Amino acid sequence: MGIMRFFAEKGHEAVGIATASLAIRKATKKAAGRGLQVQFLVLNALALSRLKRKFDTAIDSGLFHTPSGEDRPAFVKNLAAVLKPGGRYLMLCFSDLEPGEYPLPGRITQREIRDTFRAGWSINYIRPAIFESRIDGHRAWLSSISRAMQS
Repeated sequence: MGIMRFFAEKGHEAVGIATASLAIRKATKKAAGRGLQVQFLVLNALALSRLKRKFDTAIDSGLFHTPSGEDRPAFVKNLAAVLKPGGRYLMLCFSDLEPGEYPLPGRITQREIRDTFRAGWSINYIRPAIFESRIDGHRAWLSSISRAMQS
């Protein structure tokens, strides 16, 4: 939720979602304490279409690697429902290059990203990155993916 506060501090409209109501309450309180206008909602990412809004950009910091492969088509459909044509999806997810000893959610391959966003999307880039946590960092993919322009 910190990323939403960051963008709100820079003057951008920011809407953050999570399924955990406690996380939403804490994020709302923190943003209000800093005088930031951020809308935080309890919402499953597989139900983004319920927002009934369109955005230029969607930022995902640690979500894409959590749904199962079976749920990814529903996620992408919902993502398309909230991104304007030509809108950009910026995503940071755990990489398959991370060693397997540490208990992480699904490690994602570049192929999985490309396969998930084949139809109606354009992969701008997939770059190696580090997913920083409070404890340490893990190998990740940073991706920029654009929704196709509608004719």
